[in-house]
Amino acid sequence: MAAASSASSVHDFTVKDASGKDVDLSTYKGKVLLIVNVASQCGLTNSNYTELSQLYEKYKDQGFEILAFPCNQFGGQEPGTNEEIVQFACTRFKAEYPIFDKVDVNGDNTAPIYKFLKSSKGSLFGENIKWNFSKFLVDKEGRVVERYAPTTSPLSIEKDIKKLLGGS
Repeated sequence: MAAASSASSVHDFTVKDASGKDVDLSTYKGKVLLIVNVASQCGLTNSNYTELSQLYEKYKDQGFEILAFPCNQFGGQEPGTNEEIVQFACTRFKAEYPIFDKVDVNGDNTAPIYKFLKSSKGSLFGENIKWNFSKFLVDKEGRVVERYAPTTSPLSIEKDIKKLLGGS
C-alpha cells in the first residue's frame, strides 16, 4: 500500500470495508467518487445521508460512487460498531453505497487515505478535518478536485459531479 506522500491518486490505496476485508480503491478507476467521513449521531446526519442517497440513486449508473468512512473523532458521534453503523445507514437511510471501516481522519492515527485527501486539498482552515461529513470529490483518475465543508449540502455539489461524469 502506498504511503500518503508517495501516492498520486486515491487508486493507490487499500482500505478496509466494514467487515474488515481489504478493498483496493483501484477498483474505482474510471468512476467519480465522493469520499465522506460520516457519523450516525450528528446534527448533520439526516440531511447528509438523505441527500447522499439521492445523489447515489441518480448517478450510480453513470459511474458515480460514494465512499463513506465512519469516524468517531467529532463529539463522539459515531460510537457504534461497524455492524451498527452499516445497519443504521442502510436501514434508516437506504444507503446502498459502500461503508468502510471506522477511521481516524485527524491526529497520529489518521488513515493513509485521509492523509492523502487532506494533503491534496487543504481548506481555508488548514488541513485538518473540522467535523463530520467533510466531503472530497475525486475525478475518474483518482485525483482530488474539490473539498467541501461539513455544512455543504450534498445536493449543492451535484453540478460538480455531473461535470466530472462528462455531463454539462
